[in-house]
Amino acid sequence: MKPYVYNEVGKLKAVLLHRPGKEIENLTPSSLQDLLFDDIPYLTVAQSEHDVMASVLKSREVQVLYVEDLISTVLKDKEVKEKFLDEFIIFNNINSFELAQNIRKFFLNLDHEKFIEKMICGLRSNEIDMQNSSLSAQVRKEFPFFIKPMVNLYFQRDPVATIGRGVSINRMSTGARRREALLMDYVYKYHPLFKDEEIPRYYNLSDPFFIEGGDILILSSKVLAIGISERTEPEAVELISKRIFASKERFETILAFVIPQTRAFMHLDTIFTMMDVDKFVIHPKLTDNIEIFSIKNVKGDLKIESENGKLSNILKKHLKLSAVELVKCGGEDPIVQDREQWSDGSNVFAICPGTVITYSRNYVTNKLLRKAGIEVIEIPSSELSRGRGGPRCMTMPIVREEI
Repeated sequence: MKPYVYNEVGKLKAVLLHRPGKEIENLTPSSLQDLLFDDIPYLTVAQSEHDVMASVLKSREVQVLYVEDLISTVLKDKEVKEKFLDEFIIFNNINSFELAQNIRKFFLNLDHEKFIEKMICGLRSNEIDMQNSSLSAQVRKEFPFFIKPMVNLYFQRDPVATIGRGVSINRMSTGARRREALLMDYVYKYHPLFKDEEIPRYYNLSDPFFIEGGDILILSSKVLAIGISERTEPEAVELISKRIFASKERFETILAFVIPQTRAFMHLDTIFTMMDVDKFVIHPKLTDNIEIFSIKNVKGDLKIESENGKLSNILKKHLKLSAVELVKCGGEDPIVQDREQWSDGSNVFAICPGTVITYSRNYVTNKLLRKAGIEVIEIPSSELSRGRGGPRCMTMPIVREEI
């Protein structure tokens, strides 16, 4: 399968998901901040809600791939599994040699299905007896996990991004999430769907700066938007821009959006997403108060210019549109704006031009989207939304049709 994404709204053909699993039940009140959650979802309901979204995608003839199935296939190769496990332990900041060896032994003694499950849901410190062999193990039991649960894995947008015919394997900004990108690194290297394809890498785990997929939007085959945010550094935007421009891709302009570095606006796609070629949903407070830079390639060097004016005019200019419609998340009421922004009213996911998946709880925004001519497919989200991410956050397109 060749990755192919040159827009945000073309008919979706293949998408990557992760169904929330037992890792969610390893969340505790004391670990919420460390693991980037604000509350603990009820797993059974969260899975049911996620299944609704998956069924919507399948009903629209979208091929749904699950990251846990892909990595499971990859790790059936014994040599690849052992190599992966060594890297996985390093990514979990296990610095004690004795502890690392015991964790390695523990995992290699598991059957294959249990290996995959335990890798994602976490390894508790009481599952390995290290009382007399590692001071590190004794001191670091307070969490109480040696391998922390990958509770954010159902937000598949962030670890990897499909850009044109290539991918960005992202260096996540927090240690709690960095392991997620390692899974997709191995999937693209070793899975039968991808390993024999020539897939350019525009960003790698080894790169020095932070970038996450929620900050990468593909506005057209010529224009990308990348947020400079709480999770994506400007240096990463420059580095990925240079690589994309040096490739054979069609992209000519990258718009760098400087967004507030706060939890509520953690990624560009939490405040701004695309619904059709000329229709967007946006947090109202940022409609005219956002700093944007355009980045172009001029004879091998980056030309960076500050963009002035309203967002709608900037989008019209770069997307070569006669008009752009910006729908305000929450409408005109500031209380509703903040409430529905918090529950990801701005984070919609297009499955074809003018058709989006949204959370049903954002009923004010959804009504405004329909008024703008958008087909809105609502999914329940009482538990999924506790993770602070919406339908776009949970989906990573691999193939879209051209518009």
